[in-house]
Amino acid sequence: MSKRIYITGIGIISSIGNNVPEVLSSLKTCKTGIGEITLFPTLHKGSLPMAEVKCSTAQLALLAEKERATEYTRTTLLGMIAAKEALRSAGIDHVSDRRTGLISATTVGGMDRSEVFYQEFMDHPDKGRMRDIVNHDCGDSTERIATELGVRHLVSTISTACSSSANTIMFGADLIRQGKADRMIVGGTDSVTRFTLNGFNTLMILDKRGCHPFDEHRAGLTLGEGAAYLVLESEDIVEKEAKHPLAELTGYGNANDAYHQTASSPDGTGAFMAMSKALKLSNLKSTDIDYINVHGTGTENNDLSEGVALERIFDPVPLFSSTKSYTGHTLGAAGAVEAVISILTIQNRMIFPNLLWSTPMKGNNSTLILSKLT
Repeated sequence: MSKRIYITGIGIISSIGNNVPEVLSSLKTCKTGIGEITLFPTLHKGSLPMAEVKCSTAQLALLAEKERATEYTRTTLLGMIAAKEALRSAGIDHVSDRRTGLISATTVGGMDRSEVFYQEFMDHPDKGRMRDIVNHDCGDSTERIATELGVRHLVSTISTACSSSANTIMFGADLIRQGKADRMIVGGTDSVTRFTLNGFNTLMILDKRGCHPFDEHRAGLTLGEGAAYLVLESEDIVEKEAKHPLAELTGYGNANDAYHQTASSPDGTGAFMAMSKALKLSNLKSTDIDYINVHGTGTENNDLSEGVALERIFDPVPLFSSTKSYTGHTLGAAGAVEAVISILTIQNRMIFPNLLWSTPMKGNNSTLILSKLT
């Protein structure tokens, strides 16, 4: 049974870059990916910004080395691109040499295609192409990514809203620790769709100016899309193959405060419990933490609740920032996207600041938000 879990490879595609080097360059230069909607027609174009990957679906197919884009959803193509980069980063040519599994997260699934079908079908019941809905379910993208990578040992999908890809990392690590796999590819992928945009707009939590997390004048989140995957390997593999890991995964935790369907508790119970579990598992003290990449959606509720949770655990609260002001909220991919960015933070010894932040948030004492690189 492996007691230590190492991260040996990472891959990412987001609104600020199509791969790890491009994403790092944007982070270093404080370049946001938030801009005007271009991917689909909508009444909200010009009024609500989004963080789109700067490629059409046909261009994504080329990046994924697929000839016919119509056979794949945008979610699947994003996932393929990031997952293959993660394997290259880990120096893995063939996954069959070890017991390798894939756990992939998504919330949108194939909605980008199925919503086209339903629009045509509702206008004319004799229209609508079946090929646009056969890939609708969340598990479809996982199966197609697994086939592309050659993973057969263990394949699973997680869809737990914004925590989805964070949960894949925890689940993958547990499987390795329990001796059920030697290597796990974990992460998530989600694309932006009209359904998602209209749904979040109905909740009245989208910021028309672009999100500015932990700012007193924050007005909501900004939807984003992308994918990110990490390769987790046991210490046995790392030692036998003399690998140089990017990072070690020492602790993690999840919790549900069951306060509300879409809102966090005012006292930050869920975040407090999750962070407490992560510290306990890693055998670290709160004073050992130098920096925190917070969830930081930019909504009034989340940032206040998360700030309270930070104050309950840390004294003083260490430096922290939300990178959603770069990538937008990538939904099911968010945990993995920010895990990759956190690894880049460690590797480059740089903290990537909140963009658009100017006024300390009232309601608690968490005002240690960076306004510039240090």
